[in-house]
Amino acid sequence: MRQHHTNTQFRAEQGPGREDELCEARLLDTQRAFDSVAADYDGPRGNNELIQRMRATMWATVQQRVPTGGALLDLGCGTGLDALEFARLGYQVLATDWSPAMVGRTQARAAFAGLESRLLAEHVGTHQLDRIQDEFDGIYSNFGPLNCVPDLRAVSRECARLLRPGGTLVFSVIGRLCPWEVVHYVMRGRLRRAAIRGRRGPTAVGMNKHTIWTSYYTPREFYRAFAGDFALERYQAMSLFMPPPYLVDYYRRHRRWCNAMGWLDDRLGALPLLRGMGDHFLIVMRKRDEHGR
Repeated sequence: MRQHHTNTQFRAEQGPGREDELCEARLLDTQRAFDSVAADYDGPRGNNELIQRMRATMWATVQQRVPTGGALLDLGCGTGLDALEFARLGYQVLATDWSPAMVGRTQARAAFAGLESRLLAEHVGTHQLDRIQDEFDGIYSNFGPLNCVPDLRAVSRECARLLRPGGTLVFSVIGRLCPWEVVHYVMRGRLRRAAIRGRRGPTAVGMNKHTIWTSYYTPREFYRAFAGDFALERYQAMSLFMPPPYLVDYYRRHRRWCNAMGWLDDRLGALPLLRGMGDHFLIVMRKRDEHGR
């Protein structure tokens, strides 16, 4: 019995250290993957027509929730396309990313546009928000950076600390249930790829000969990590009827039909059952007050 207790204690003492090392290794894998594509991420890879359509939904939602002139924190800014748009609209933006190459692109974009007084970019991962001491009226994240974060509950706590009373979160998250993806890969006989979003926990996804460690969520699974600090306002599907961005070639061949599907996205994507599906989902949460409301 004593020996069993000792082994259990040893595993408990060693386990967290090994887990931390694994998380760090996965974060570095993901960082290298995004560094490798930063130079051309503004093009078809990261900003094709379908991505632009999703961006417009995010931009409109942030503008509805945060008054112009407010302070915004961008989690996972990429090359700064979203941050620059909000700076142009009159917001003060702190753009952060775990990829130093992406941060460099954002800084160059702000300088070229003459918006350095409104847009500051810093190399801070979303798992490092304790390094930020400012206050914000809203925090947003677009196209799934939060899918790569090891601990969403820690993100929730830090976001609650950083937001002013009544502040808003607007996140675009890669969803678990994407009918287009399942059909696309099943029809090509790639059954394992079709089922990848059903896996639990960090999953290795290839990009540019590198690995991105991604966790997939339904909206309810995702919100569970934020429920203690934030009240759920709403969520909606993105690219449910419309093809996901990596099928942009299909979209270009069938533009009229796909645009009709986009009309359905806009009108039906927030309905119960449907809003939990799609390539991404957009979720809006409000910081709870001191009474937990």
